[in-house]
Amino acid sequence: MVRTMSLLRALLSTARGVRHAPHLADGLAPDHAVLLDAPDERLAPALVAAALGDHEPAAKLLAATRGAAEWESRDRYVTRLAAFARGRDEWLAGWLAATPHDPDALLVRAEVAVRRAWESPARAERLLGLRPLIEAAAEAAPRDPVPWRLALDHARGTHASHGAFEALWEQAVRRAAHHYGCHVAALKYLSAQRRGAHRECFDFAEQAAADALPGSLVRALPVRAAFARLTAGDAGSVREERIDAAADLAIELSGRYPVADPWPAEVRNVLVYVLAGRARWAAALDQFRLIGPYATSFPWSSESEDPLGRFLDARDGVRLEVASAVPMRGRAGRGRPGGHYA
Repeated sequence: MVRTMSLLRALLSTARGVRHAPHLADGLAPDHAVLLDAPDERLAPALVAAALGDHEPAAKLLAATRGAAEWESRDRYVTRLAAFARGRDEWLAGWLAATPHDPDALLVRAEVAVRRAWESPARAERLLGLRPLIEAAAEAAPRDPVPWRLALDHARGTHASHGAFEALWEQAVRRAAHHYGCHVAALKYLSAQRRGAHRECFDFAEQAAADALPGSLVRALPVRAAFARLTAGDAGSVREERIDAAADLAIELSGRYPVADPWPAEVRNVLVYVLAGRARWAAALDQFRLIGPYATSFPWSSESEDPLGRFLDARDGVRLEVASAVPMRGRAGRGRPGGHYA
């Protein structure tokens, strides 16, 4: 009898999924339209030009972000340009040859060098030799917090002491008190200090989020901490209520941005990962709709060498979970309450 009831539940769940899943695809970007790490309209022309060996659009873009103190955009663009330069750096070499003291070229060069060293088996030793590159980028643009974010990453990779890291952190927040990239770097440093440091990470992330203005990406810091806790599998280190509160705060932040906006795409991708990890299927499906076609490598690359495929699989899985919760005589819109446990 028990086996019969179990089979019946499985059959009903599958039937509900087949019946309601197509309807629940409403508002989701088709699989073929989903892009991985798609550049925004400002970065795309710079990447196209770089592919042709022309550094001028990248130089103008980064100079504009520096002049307007658009530090979040600057950090994002430097990261993406450096990622491109790791495979094709002729344009960067030409840029440095033409203007060897350009603060933007120096910053991209330092970012590329740190990324390459980070993937080396001799990471700490290779990173130690890169401090002069980071210092040159910082000295060339004294107001810019992005070289200090890079210095924080460098400190984590070289196992810098707490005192050394705090000195770098002071320099970073002096330039931009709520810079998201610097806060993420600090969160990663805390996490790397000892196994199971999730309480300390949550304490830092929650305080930083509380101090940030509405709409600031720093308010997504707790959901980054929640992601780290979920992927570590350290079930007892942080109460589940804190994880859900972090997700709720990120849901509020996500709601401040338009649907299919590339700017909060990574935050939304991390958020949907956490919501799925908490089996909050309806809320996760809502976020997939807000994500639109903008999949990001992080967090999906943490568990697959095909992050786009993992994103699509996760989206299908969430859709089927929501569909299976709909009563056979109900409608797809009467699933579990949004933002709660499934």
